[in-house]
Amino acid sequence: MSYPKQVIVMRRDLNMRKGKMVAQGAHAAMKVLLDGQISTCSNGCERVYEVTEAMRDWLEGNYTKVCCSVDSEAELDAVFNDAKEAGISCSMIVDKGLTEFNGVATKTCIAIGPDYPERIDHITGHLKLL
Repeated sequence: MSYPKQVIVMRRDLNMRKGKMVAQGAHAAMKVLLDGQISTCSNGCERVYEVTEAMRDWLEGNYTKVCCSVDSEAELDAVFNDAKEAGISCSMIVDKGLTEFNGVATKTCIAIGPDYPERIDHITGHLKLL
């Protein structure tokens, strides 16, 4: 049996400070779970959805994360789009540029999964570890 994992993909070309990278990765890790689980109805109510089997196994297991890198926004977009097309939960973080990036909104990282390696590895397995 394979255990689920989450893959964080960070843009290395931005030369973010280490603390900034950690914060951006943490945002992505949380956002991927929250985006698919809570939504607001038009009348203000909230709907909470059930987590996937992979998410449940991950949350009840050891929260495996793998951190990888890409060298451009185009590469980040491509990995994100591949994950979306494969039906894997994923999130994109766009920093507002308040502390870095001179006030320019900038795509910094994505989170893919949690999901099973057989679903994620063909999308991220070629990426360099961070």
